[in-house]
This record gives sequence, structure tokens and C-alpha cells, in this order.
Amino acid sequence: MIFHIAQARDWTTAQTIGEYQAASLITEGFIHCSDPHQVLEVAHRLFCDRKDLVLLEIDPQRLDAEVRYENCEGGEEQYPHVYGSIPLTAVTTVFPFQPNAEGKFTWSSTSEN
Repeated sequence: MIFHIAQARDWTTAQTIGEYQAASLITEGFIHCSDPHQVLEVAHRLFCDRKDLVLLEIDPQRLDAEVRYENCEGGEEQYPHVYGSIPLTAVTTVFPFQPNAEGKFTWSSTSEN
């Protein structure tokens, strides 16, 4: 499984149109995702104190679009990128995803175990 941190309003829109499309699909050509062990690091680096988020669990086997592992920022760690829209049928779970009172995200995936 791969994961994508999304704005709750974008997920609501996806349910109306039948697929999820992040803004990065238009601006960069792909949707940024994470492996289970990368979710919290990404959340703390990019979404500090955001309270309008959900975490999408995505089954790559259900995607029509290509998934490539890349690092576009010059680091060593590779992240999954989805090169197309994500159909609702590929999203297996939607987790509420807000930081705690200290501003830290917490989450545990059974995919990590």
C-alpha cells in the first residue's frame, strides 16, 4: 500500500467526480505519495499544524496510472509518484489526519508491521 496526504475538501470533491486529482498532477505531472514508513516524516515536513487533512491508503494494484519510485528533490530516499488520477476504487481506507495538541502527527499502519 502507498499513502497520500490530502486536503479533506479535495477528497470530498473526488467523491463527487469519481476520482482523486491532486493539484500536483497538473503542476508536476504526478501525485506525491509515501510508503508507510515515510508518512509521518512527510506530514511533519510539509503539513505542520494543518487540521484540514485526511490520509488516503491506496492499493497500487487498483491504479490504472503508472507508479514510479523517484526522488525529485535531490535526496536519496525514493517516494512513490502516481502518474495519473486515482480512482476511488483504489482508495482502500481514508484516515482522519490531524496533529495532536502539540502539533505532532501520529499514525500507525498495519502495513508497516
